[in-house]
Amino acid sequence: MGRIHDLLRYLKDCRGSDLHLGAGLAPLVRLHGRLEAVQGCGPLDDQALRSMLFELTTPRQREQFERTGDLDFAFGLDGVARFRTNYLVQEGGAAAVFRIIPDQIVPLADLKMPPAVEGLCHLRSGLVLVTGPTGSGKSTTLSAIIDTINSTYSKHIVAVEDPVEFLHHSKRSIISQREVGTDTESFGAALRGAIRQDADVVLVGEMRDLETVDLALTAAEMGALVFGTLHTSSASKTIDRIIDVFPPDRQPQVRSSLSESLQGVVAQLLLRTTDGKGRIAAVEILLTTEGLPSMIRQGKTSQIDSIIATGKRQGMQAMDDSLFDLVERKLIGSDEAYIKAKDKRRFEEVAGE
Repeated sequence: MGRIHDLLRYLKDCRGSDLHLGAGLAPLVRLHGRLEAVQGCGPLDDQALRSMLFELTTPRQREQFERTGDLDFAFGLDGVARFRTNYLVQEGGAAAVFRIIPDQIVPLADLKMPPAVEGLCHLRSGLVLVTGPTGSGKSTTLSAIIDTINSTYSKHIVAVEDPVEFLHHSKRSIISQREVGTDTESFGAALRGAIRQDADVVLVGEMRDLETVDLALTAAEMGALVFGTLHTSSASKTIDRIIDVFPPDRQPQVRSSLSESLQGVVAQLLLRTTDGKGRIAAVEILLTTEGLPSMIRQGKTSQIDSIIATGKRQGMQAMDDSLFDLVERKLIGSDEAYIKAKDKRRFEEVAGE
């Protein structure tokens, strides 16, 4: 058994989320949002670290890493967990980050998501975007949504990911998980295929370029229910990001397409709980309303917050409202909420309590 396996078992046993390795550095784990040193481990030199990392790679993956300095893949360690992995080269040598993927898909109810998020599972078509920074729990939320659909409806679900993280098994639905670089050449190629494969639900692991965004919009317009992710922090910024991917001469047409297909945006952040034993999501929710399409077409995304404010009865909520609620329920600390809040003044009185 290689030492890398010991470190990954340590990550699982201490209930950490990520293992960080770097040449010249001692191993670190992210525990409930904070980086902490692995007990009993000293710094690793570049040669020793590369030897450890190559225990997990195929010859093809090793060649790619040595040629490009980057490698993304996922793998399972028997009896431990599944991991999403990124290898990189930095000044001083190799480095890697391993993110643990839970063995079981966590239900939406256990994630403490608002009921409006569960409601998105029952849409028949359109575009739903789950957004947030890296490590905010987007993949966990989407896996729970897909599992709900898989358990409730008889549909064809096509998931395109890079790499595949949570493993789904067909239940009432048929689910096809395709990994970019292994099962398909690109997100674009897989999305073009999904449109021709009678897909009812399409999951796009990351809407990272114009072609992917364009095809996701096309699939939604053609009647599929499309879920995608972006690294944006709010509903208004998400809409702007989608539009800004396209050149100026195409943006009016894209605004029209997005106004007709967008069904919801879930923007989330993960925050450390007050007991220090875990993290919980603060969530902003935008749902389609009668006035939203016109606002998108006219480029008035600055007014999105007002739609959210007046849509509370429909299940919408602003990020600051979610943060304030978590503070009032003593689930997160007031100082952490203050740092993440948009309207700092609202949190000044409770910060430091």
